[in-house]
Amino acid sequence: MIKVGIIGSTGYAGQEIVRLLLGHKQVEIVWFGSRSYINQKYYQVYQNMFQLVDAICLDDNMEELANQVDVIFTATPQGLCASLVNEEILKKVKIIDLSADFRIKDVGTYEEWYQLEHQSPQFIEEAVYGLCEINREQIKGARLIANPGCYPTCSTLSIYPLLKEGIIDGNTVIIDAKSGTSGAGRGAKVDNLYCEVNENIKAYGVASHRHTPEIEEQLSYAAGYPIHINFTPHLVPMNRGILVTAYASLKKDVSYEEVKAVYDSYYENERFVRVLDKDVCPQTRWVEGSNFVDVNFKIDPRTNRIVMMGAMDNLVKGAAGQAVQNMNLLFGFPETEGLVMAPVFP
Repeated sequence: MIKVGIIGSTGYAGQEIVRLLLGHKQVEIVWFGSRSYINQKYYQVYQNMFQLVDAICLDDNMEELANQVDVIFTATPQGLCASLVNEEILKKVKIIDLSADFRIKDVGTYEEWYQLEHQSPQFIEEAVYGLCEINREQIKGARLIANPGCYPTCSTLSIYPLLKEGIIDGNTVIIDAKSGTSGAGRGAKVDNLYCEVNENIKAYGVASHRHTPEIEEQLSYAAGYPIHINFTPHLVPMNRGILVTAYASLKKDVSYEEVKAVYDSYYENERFVRVLDKDVCPQTRWVEGSNFVDVNFKIDPRTNRIVMMGAMDNLVKGAAGQAVQNMNLLFGFPETEGLVMAPVFP
């Protein structure tokens, strides 16, 4: 058994980590951190945890926590993990950070897009980007994991094989993405009120969304050259789910069978990436509550472009599930431990 601490356990992603770890055979949660609910019972914040979690919410004292646990999840706003982590803590404990603090390797890019001064840039280089399907071996030996963002996870896994194989021109990539409202977090915001979101769909962060440089960096690694994309996210009136529809120009003529063989070669041994049958488009309802990413594609010979599609649950594979998957790799557990569950429907 390993001991786990969660800083930010009462946000949506933090609560999802708790939910998943309750079903993990090798884990004991010993610290439920939450600045907003210190000294309250955890189940009083999330009634679904009644008679499941009787613990009291504690603060975010990472120094003290590092002496009590084997791994810390930080499901916190940008900037907090970077302000708390130091060398002494990393000598004692592994950290899986669900914020963007260590995802982007260029500190100037991070500070420009997030409008924050980075508090611990000395750890950026060693942090491993925790996209398990691509960086599995590097993750296993890491002290600090940068858990990927939700849009970047779905976008990268949908596009990566074709970019890596040189089938598409990376600088023609356009990503249209849609997310449920839980992606915006649990904090009270007028734009997320029921009457503002219901019966509405809107683009936001147009040409300025903070996940843009993260997606570009990961796609650039795949392509082997700098990538610049158009990325436009949309907010849709549902609780969970991300749908990515990405477009790119083909660099050569390819058949359905050739492209399908590429996706299969990358993902046939990946438990959590499902390449769908021909002409079946990914849908968020078929991945809800699970760690699965459904991907597929459609060739458009008329425009010499290809449409790449992906769907996943933003709180599971897009946050908490991927964090648990990273933890499993770090500690040598079966990668699927605590994560094999059928999607919830209806």
